[in-house]
Amino acid sequence: MTKRAVVVVVFSLICFLLASPVFAAQRTWNDVVNDVGKELNKALDTYKKGDSAAAKEQVNEAYFGPYEGGQMEKAVRLNVSAQANAQVEVKFREIKKAIANRADPGEVESKVNDLMKQLRQLANEMDGTTTSSFGVFLSSLLIIVREGFEAILILGAIIAYLVKSGNQEKVKVIYQGGLFAIIASLVTAVAIKFLFNVSGASQEILEGVTMLIAVVVLFSVSFWLVSKVEAKRWQKYIEGKVKQSLGKGSTLALWFTVFLAVYREGAETVLFYMAMFSGAEQGHTSMIITGLLVGIIALVGIFLVVRFGSVKIPIKPFFIGTSSLMYYLAFVFAGQGINELQAGGVVSVTPINIPTVSIFGIYPTIESASLQALLILAAISGVLYQRFARNKTGNMTANL
Repeated sequence: MTKRAVVVVVFSLICFLLASPVFAAQRTWNDVVNDVGKELNKALDTYKKGDSAAAKEQVNEAYFGPYEGGQMEKAVRLNVSAQANAQVEVKFREIKKAIANRADPGEVESKVNDLMKQLRQLANEMDGTTTSSFGVFLSSLLIIVREGFEAILILGAIIAYLVKSGNQEKVKVIYQGGLFAIIASLVTAVAIKFLFNVSGASQEILEGVTMLIAVVVLFSVSFWLVSKVEAKRWQKYIEGKVKQSLGKGSTLALWFTVFLAVYREGAETVLFYMAMFSGAEQGHTSMIITGLLVGIIALVGIFLVVRFGSVKIPIKPFFIGTSSLMYYLAFVFAGQGINELQAGGVVSVTPINIPTVSIFGIYPTIESASLQALLILAAISGVLYQRFARNKTGNMTANL
């Protein structure tokens, strides 16, 4: 497929999404909370009758139906905070866990009331806010910049690495990975929204699996970059080795890293904008589009700064910084990936008493914390191994 054909496909898909029928949001967030409450009350009544399996399924219907399907989940993340949404998700899971453990009905009812109290507070906060045209513009701008920033950093850092190591001819492969991820994101969003009857749980599982794959790739590339940290000190030895290491397999790993970085955010970003358009008040649609376009321009500027600024950074700090960025993202994705799989019901939930820190992907469950602890252990082991290997190489060089 030529570049021109790819651009035409992407542009056509974007036009299709933006031109899709939308409906004015006449309902308030308190109406959505009322619907959540109805489903949770059904679950509570079912549980009191002794059918825990059906009750658990009805709690799922409350989450994936009114809360997530009614766009309140996205609204909370956009208008309040990701932290607030994470707290809501934890409370939904605590209710399901209490039901699965056959807790006293009074305990389950207390957890339901606690969740409803928080949802009502969030609804009152969002319903009580009059959204100005500038507010809509700013929300639209922040979505695209926030969701695209991490991908831009990875894309720019990898391209800078290829340029610094004398492999400019491989840069086009990385651009292709990013472009292919954008197309895949648009196609995925269309499929979820219009073509397939994809359940909320299935969407969570898809996102979770994608994140965990990204963890493996990002951590591997991070470790690989750390091994090149001393390239400046061993200039003659490394120059040949770096070019050899960028064979077909390594290039594919870099391509896959870019693809996952863009794809991980892409489909969700498209769904965010579809939700914004569907709930837009009269006259706000143009502000959403304006915010999106300005955000894209901002991302281009960020990319240019990263792309050309990184080349001027000394090689050792550059490798350390790039490796640290990818490790950080792997750490965050590990927590978020497990969190998504727990929401999808395929990973168990064992609460622990730690705070939720969404910026680091930290959630109060043993499952997510355990995977992140393994990443920390792997990182420490990797650094010690690299130090041992460098010392051994240094001794061999001195003996020569």
